[in-house]
Amino acid sequence: MFLMFCLLNQNLLFLIAPYLVVRLNLTMASLSSSVTSRSYRSGYLGSFSPLKGSNRQRPLSFLSASPRGLSSHELCVRFQRNSTRSSVFMQDGAIVTNSNSTESASSLKGLKEEVLSVLSQEAAKVGEGSDGQSQSTVSITVVGASGDLAKKKIFPALFALYYEDCLPEHFTIFGYSRSKMTDAELRNMVSKTLTCRIDKRANCGEKMEEFLKRCFYHSGQYDSQEHFTELDKKLKEHEAGRMSNRLFYLSIPPNIFVDAVKCASSSASSVNGWTRVIVEKPFGRDSETSAALTNSLKQYLEEDQIFRIDHYLGKELVENLSVLRFSNLIFEPLWSRQYIRNVQFIFSEDFGTEGRGGYFDHYGIIRDIMQNHLLQILALFAMETPVSLDAEDIRNEKVKVLRSMRPIQVEDVVIGQYKSHTKGGVTYPGYTDDKTVPKDSLTPTFAAAALFIDNARWDGVPFLMKAGKALHTRRAEIRVQFRHVPGNLYNRNNTGCDLDKATNELVIRVQPDEAIYLKVNNKVPGLGMRLDRSNLNLLYSARYSKEIPDAYERLLLDAIEGERRLFIRSDELDAAWSLFTPLLKEIEEKKRIPEYYPYGSRGPVGAHYLAAKHKVQWGDISLDQ
Repeated sequence: MFLMFCLLNQNLLFLIAPYLVVRLNLTMASLSSSVTSRSYRSGYLGSFSPLKGSNRQRPLSFLSASPRGLSSHELCVRFQRNSTRSSVFMQDGAIVTNSNSTESASSLKGLKEEVLSVLSQEAAKVGEGSDGQSQSTVSITVVGASGDLAKKKIFPALFALYYEDCLPEHFTIFGYSRSKMTDAELRNMVSKTLTCRIDKRANCGEKMEEFLKRCFYHSGQYDSQEHFTELDKKLKEHEAGRMSNRLFYLSIPPNIFVDAVKCASSSASSVNGWTRVIVEKPFGRDSETSAALTNSLKQYLEEDQIFRIDHYLGKELVENLSVLRFSNLIFEPLWSRQYIRNVQFIFSEDFGTEGRGGYFDHYGIIRDIMQNHLLQILALFAMETPVSLDAEDIRNEKVKVLRSMRPIQVEDVVIGQYKSHTKGGVTYPGYTDDKTVPKDSLTPTFAAAALFIDNARWDGVPFLMKAGKALHTRRAEIRVQFRHVPGNLYNRNNTGCDLDKATNELVIRVQPDEAIYLKVNNKVPGLGMRLDRSNLNLLYSARYSKEIPDAYERLLLDAIEGERRLFIRSDELDAAWSLFTPLLKEIEEKKRIPEYYPYGSRGPVGAHYLAAKHKVQWGDISLDQ
């Protein structure tokens, strides 16, 4: 970003510009009106631009950090009053120079002092009026407030953030949907889903009442600019002249994303603060529809205003994945084809579609789980060490992984669909027994696939994915199976186990009962030499007394703070769809029939043959798991 400093000599400008940028950013950061009581983890101040397409002027981000910040013109004028220098650095980057002016190198020091003096004077003025935070507010609008996601996840997550004092002093929550509802009716609906932390329930009722007082409702159509204009007026009433920052959460079907964004852009974006939009999956059905959605959104939004949410990236154990690898010396050297035999990403649910078959049948398990949740975790797992923890550095490495992946072969994929099954006198319905599902549906409710990354670190290592509904258990985990010990001494003796099969395995259990454990071979106590597999176990519930936050809490807070590390960038999305789109087209065009498996079983037998083909055994079916 170029800064506008007046009366600078052109040569001096290039010498001092980097210094001024750093100092000015540091100074403005200290004055910035914080949108949350929690400090920015990455030092990112966020974008203060209104929505693209809005007819409102776009303030400079570093100046609009404070409602009383200097304009670019004022900054130049102040330098003119205090300087005899003859070069002007204009807003568009042009430099106007008086050719008769001569400056010595000794003026560099004086120039620095002048700039910092002006900034210090402005800092004092801003500081006299306010501490910064009291002059800003955050307005959170849940678009689709009457839906299940809003009721079960979004509002409870916002309350949890408020309960933990993670929201800014001034914030307002608006529900927006087509349903006719009053503020009182919204508060009554929301109150039924709010819960307090297990370890902090003393003032639970009081906190709920305070939170609900911040919740309001506006009824309107998603494609009505008039209704969004009415919403804008209500937001302004609650913002009370403060610098307004606005977050829109689109908890609505994807076919009306663009209409809602268009209306918010033209009628309800922030004038003097940032505006951000959280978009829920699915992000299209394939590469073509995903690109079309992205292009449509970018007619009204800049890329840094779009927060594509994948709630699995907000899971505690997923966020801990990079910490485990990059902050522990014992793991990072082993994180390659030299020591890792295979990696498994397993997702299973012990229930079926349960009346949601209409939505699910349009997408299927590959789009619903594998193309986003599991693939995003794979990219985090396999990426190279990023330059920093900055969001762009991390996402750059993830994109490199996705672009290095080998096209998925249809023979490396198994699909299945659950059927009716009676167990213990109880009959469980099959997928096509769901009244919202067509009787002849071939949509897979189970899929297993072998993927490969063609780079130096992972060449030849199979990455196995498995996801399914109506299976025997509910779990999500990452399993890293290491290679056997070459020339293992204990394989020469009768030790009670085959050490070529009983290799070390690192298990990261994402849910439920979050845990990290490492399987090691160990001597059984006694006079003989018998070996056994034991677990070095970190069970979160035993180690940490604090309740683990829900993924939506972390992601909502990150969106408010402008932290993009756990959100999906458009090129990530393109790379993910380019990997799965050819496979999906082949399955659907050829009408490949899924292998049927009983409700409550371990899934299709074909998944075990797929693993055996790559000399792998699924880790979740072993006796010691």
